[in-house]
Amino acid sequence: MPQGTIKKLVDRGFGFIAGSKGEIFFHQSALQGTTFDALSEGQKVEYDEGSGPKGPCAENVKLI
Repeated sequence: MPQGTIKKLVDRGFGFIAGSKGEIFFHQSALQGTTFDALSEGQKVEYDEGSGPKGPCAENVKLI
């Protein structure tokens, strides 16, 4: 599972993760075991890489 750091959170329920392959988008619906409100920039996460309507996105995002 790839790992990264939350780079940016947007109030509308999505954000971006800085991973080994660059930035990847995630939506709050992809979170596992936490809520969007509990996240903060700089936290470490692991995720699966998926494909959304606008390109690559993170799925099954979990705090580590």
